[in-house]
Amino acid sequence: MAGTSQRWRIFVYVEKPEAETLAARRALLNSDARFKVLANALPHMVWSTLPDGDHDFYNARWYEFTGVPEGSTDGEGWNGMFHPDDQERAWERWRRSLATGEPYEIEYRLRRHDGEYRWTLGRAMPVRDADGNIVRWIGTCTEIHDAKEHAAQNEILSRELSHRIKNIFAVIGGLIGMSARDDPQQKAFAKRLQERVAALGRAHEFVRPHSEHSSPNRLPGTSHGVLREILSPYPALSEGRITIDGEDVAIDDRGATPFALLVHELATNASKYGALSVPDGRIEITTRVHGDQFEMRWKECGGPTIEAPPEHQGFGTKLSELSIVQQLGGAIDRDWTRDGLIIAITVPTRGLVR
Repeated sequence: MAGTSQRWRIFVYVEKPEAETLAARRALLNSDARFKVLANALPHMVWSTLPDGDHDFYNARWYEFTGVPEGSTDGEGWNGMFHPDDQERAWERWRRSLATGEPYEIEYRLRRHDGEYRWTLGRAMPVRDADGNIVRWIGTCTEIHDAKEHAAQNEILSRELSHRIKNIFAVIGGLIGMSARDDPQQKAFAKRLQERVAALGRAHEFVRPHSEHSSPNRLPGTSHGVLREILSPYPALSEGRITIDGEDVAIDDRGATPFALLVHELATNASKYGALSVPDGRIEITTRVHGDQFEMRWKECGGPTIEAPPEHQGFGTKLSELSIVQQLGGAIDRDWTRDGLIIAITVPTRGLVR
């Protein structure tokens, strides 16, 4: 009896791990099958690699787009599908992700089945086990060729429009100078007016949309610098009726354009309807950093009495608010007091710099 009991215990000890191993294998196969079905159902090109970056799976969309034989891009064969000018850059970015575990993202030109290279967005994320070790990389390729071409066309149109606007400012400045020659007594006034027009031209460079190729060469670098640059065309700044106080923060081309767009719109409206539309009106601008938030308060006083908030918002106001909310992740609060408009702006400081 004792011997039988002993043999039974040995039988359980040997068979249980084997059963668990088989169950684990079945679960792995089922999981792999579900992944492949899902990947082939997606409209994107999907791929996966082992932890060392060796490609071992591509979905049906990859082979439809590239037209290569199945399995021909396994391992490291994928890089040969890129445009020759993009291959080293793609390799460098991929090696960095493999070494650091950071997400992979890059734009490159991928060869289509007809031989044409198409701009594609490549992304990949690591899959980690319970201990944090990378067990696989899952990636996608999304064709963005048409969108990239449209963006390039829009950039050309934007730069052409900006060039023409700057030419208009230059023509206006020239006309002012020519008019002053006929009346020497107005020479000093004409010079100041030319300076205001030139300042408007400089401000325009900050408020128009920019790409990485068209951003201004000379950025103020701080929030107060942008404020002074945008407000410099207004005599109220040099007269002391516009004051800028508080903490200054760093700002780069990413945050400068939406921030400048808002300030430009506020100043334009103030000159048409608010504090800057009368000789004694004032604007007090204060800034501070509260935790991880940059806050700016714009307070108008001494302008026309405000009986009620406006019933409609202009396009410029809507556009400037969208810039702060959507581009910088901030918020805007307006308070229409009888003495003047008060605006509170809150923006994450990380949104002002890259």
